[in-house]
Amino acid sequence: MPRQRRSKSKDAASASKARPGSPRSTRPRRRGRPGAGEPEKERLPRAAEADRPGLRRPVSGGPPPGSARPLSPRKTSKPRAQNGVPGEAVPPSSLLRRFQGLSCVLEQLRDKVHLLRRRQLSVRTTVGLGIFVGVMHWIHLSVLFENDRHFSHLSSLEREMTFRTEMGLYYSYFKTIIQAPSFLEGLWTIMNDRLTEYPLVINTVKRFHLYPEVILAFWYRTFVGLMNLFGIETKTCWNVTRVQPLSEVQSCEGIGEPACFYVGVIFILNGVMMSMFFVYGACLSGTHIGGLITVLCYFFNHGEATRVMWTPPLRESFSYPFLVLQMCILTLILRPSHSSGRYFVALCLSNVAFMLPWQFAQFILFTQIASLFPMYVVGYIEPSKFKKIIYMNMISVLLCFVLMFGNPMYLSSYYSSSLLMTWVIILKRNNIHRLGVSELNFWLIQCFGWFCGTIILKFLTSKILGVSDHIRLSDLIAARILRFTDFDTLIYTCAPEFGFMEKATPMRYIRTLLLPLVMMITYFILKKTFRDVLFVLSTNTYQRKQLLEHGELIFHTLQLLAFTALAVLIMRLKLFLTPHMCVMASLICSRRLFGWLFYRVRFENVIFGLLTVMSLQGFVNLRSQWSILGEFNNMPQEELIEWIKYNTRPDAVFAGAMPTMASVKLSTLRPIVNHPHYEDADLRARTKIVYGAYSRKSAKEVRDKLLQLHVNYYILEEAWCVVRTKPGCSMLEIWDLEDPSNAANAPLCGTLLQDARPYFTAVFQNSMYRVLKVA
Repeated sequence: MPRQRRSKSKDAASASKARPGSPRSTRPRRRGRPGAGEPEKERLPRAAEADRPGLRRPVSGGPPPGSARPLSPRKTSKPRAQNGVPGEAVPPSSLLRRFQGLSCVLEQLRDKVHLLRRRQLSVRTTVGLGIFVGVMHWIHLSVLFENDRHFSHLSSLEREMTFRTEMGLYYSYFKTIIQAPSFLEGLWTIMNDRLTEYPLVINTVKRFHLYPEVILAFWYRTFVGLMNLFGIETKTCWNVTRVQPLSEVQSCEGIGEPACFYVGVIFILNGVMMSMFFVYGACLSGTHIGGLITVLCYFFNHGEATRVMWTPPLRESFSYPFLVLQMCILTLILRPSHSSGRYFVALCLSNVAFMLPWQFAQFILFTQIASLFPMYVVGYIEPSKFKKIIYMNMISVLLCFVLMFGNPMYLSSYYSSSLLMTWVIILKRNNIHRLGVSELNFWLIQCFGWFCGTIILKFLTSKILGVSDHIRLSDLIAARILRFTDFDTLIYTCAPEFGFMEKATPMRYIRTLLLPLVMMITYFILKKTFRDVLFVLSTNTYQRKQLLEHGELIFHTLQLLAFTALAVLIMRLKLFLTPHMCVMASLICSRRLFGWLFYRVRFENVIFGLLTVMSLQGFVNLRSQWSILGEFNNMPQEELIEWIKYNTRPDAVFAGAMPTMASVKLSTLRPIVNHPHYEDADLRARTKIVYGAYSRKSAKEVRDKLLQLHVNYYILEEAWCVVRTKPGCSMLEIWDLEDPSNAANAPLCGTLLQDARPYFTAVFQNSMYRVLKVA
């Protein structure tokens, strides 16, 4: 159903202009409904596309771009074909000259690549290339996001509805701050929030890691205030006439539109991340070609490396770019020639920036300490340098603890426990050495003590601080390994993004040559490492120092193994594995690893051949992304939100499925009792009560528990009564595992859909939702 812009908006706060010839003004909007009168069916999320709202409609991609044909350096006097009459036959001597010209062009290209490889990493060249690839990634993300949802033509309500599940929850706090009379009043409101877990008052900045929203809201208010001061228009609004019976809506475009500003800043940040990837790959490999290989591998495997273009507000969209910066800084620190204090300060600040926005970041830093500690034990890191690294990590944990208003999760994680155990072993290392054991046993004692001490200390601190019932990433991994299931873990692991890695994922890596290349590089690093470590056990100190240089290569290899294990257990964590594989791929340009190869084969030939084979599947992947063309549409939810706005009191309390509750809070500002941020133990208990409507309990029992939470309206979704993402993951199957005593009873959901009385009263109904008033 096409949606066209008919008349200009009369909104005095924004400019309204006619847009003659605008290609978007006549672009057909593809609604993507399954059929007339049928509700929209949301697709189950795929790998790297989890939680994607709206519709994806693939269209046939255009023909592949033609390749540039090299011109001959000489002009020939032979006649050309005219008017369909062929010219004279080209003699062999002319063909020889043309092949010589082509060879000359290729030789010049090889010389340029060779010069670029030999040239030192000048600041000007590095910055220039970094800015270029960053801008390209920013454009790539913006185009994919716009093509997927036609975001620029959506109304404000439709844009809010695209932020489903926890994305809508996070964006709602940004909206609260920018709509408040002042920035400080908005900040106070979200730090004393009563709408999210009614009737409790919670500090949402502390609970949900909302520093990104606070900072973006401050930037937005400052930007709009300055533009208004100078009389500069920041957005243009249009009235959009829709097909009957849909009402006319207003759509605003421009950086002054809150949703456009919010998403735009996220894409800019991830564009800067691509610039950092280029610098990262260049520093690790020692050449600009290595940085370009990292960037190209990222683009060729873009669908496996990130999902920011589909789910911008998620925490990793803000957090992960700072991990790239942190690992680049750590790479420089691990080199013998970099011991300046400013690198350690930068490491501490990047740790803070990585941990503040995301609750799972601490476990990723724990894998770093788990990679660095054995390197310290063996001797790849100087003791003084390792102490500084540990101290900077400890300072960053304390800074986050303070900035997050004393959030105990920072002090009770595996990360903080591993830091304390590392510090203890550093202090007691000489005492262990006095035991007189062999060098190998000395290493094993330290590693075993660190491992056991970290686990014991983590459980002790969790019990002492009272956060042992909170779910963390480590708990999900443990549940995967031990095959432990209960109601809470199944709510997580039944979601596709928290499942095991898809079997097709390694094949996608193989088609772009990323996996074979990284496996080869890893093999040579491990081969050299094992040989050096075995020889180190019987050599003197000076020779040991010479053998155990280049510790940054060992660190990246160990980190690769850790990220691989995480990605296999939890598919969502591919966002760490795939980019790290791209960084590792840059080492194909390293003289330290492959100098012996480049003495036998020309470096330029190896790189050109590798990139040519990579690009065959890489461009297919890119064209597949560019061919996605769709438009968000969810009329049942829009009807639900409009009904809530105009037919319920502002203080009416709602309960229902977690994704829907986030949308209700964002777009109606009504109090809710549960939401998608499921890590907290109290919130999980509330959600379990709310999800009782999809169990086999009695209607009276569910009603009585809802009344204890002060619920006025319950939003029942028929799809949740029957949906089954995989075996054992329907709501009834989960409840039968959790509540076997009622397994013989009839499902309550079907009863409520037929006749909810006397404990509930149906007050609204459409093709997807039914609102029940709690009697």
